[in-house]
Amino acid sequence: MSPMALRSLNLPGVGTKYEFETDKGDTVAIFFTKAGTIQMYTLQKGCHTPSAAEMTPVEARRLGNILTGAIIEADQESVEIAFSALADLRVTIHSYIIPRAIAGKTIEDLGIRAKTGTTVIAVSRNDKNIINPPPSFVFETGDAVLVIGESDQLRLFEREIMVD
Repeated sequence: MSPMALRSLNLPGVGTKYEFETDKGDTVAIFFTKAGTIQMYTLQKGCHTPSAAEMTPVEARRLGNILTGAIIEADQESVEIAFSALADLRVTIHSYIIPRAIAGKTIEDLGIRAKTGTTVIAVSRNDKNIINPPPSFVFETGDAVLVIGESDQLRLFEREIMVD
């Protein structure tokens, strides 16, 4: 196999194997098993025993994000993402529950973007999701909202908008 050429092989009853060789002669193989796990094998040039790791789909996506430079750090209600191609950019997405004090007001009434620099990217209400709600969207008590911005912008959002 030539370096960096990707080869795939369907293994009946097992799953699908993808394999490539690096420029230095190391081999990387990924198996997507019928059981739903992902197995990754690496074999260094000149070695006879591969190293292996078995991952869940979530773990495999995390590894993919790391390898592509989309680093994700999560806590309970927020996710911070750093992109290697945009060296200094760290974006945070945080979820909030709308308090009674701002129910009945629109995104525009609250001046969310103008006051804080953040953007409401989704709202969940009664098991329905509204993606990219318009400025005229009216909040109701208990709405779950996703807000995106830099960490300091989200702190400002919490101080200026999420008052109870």
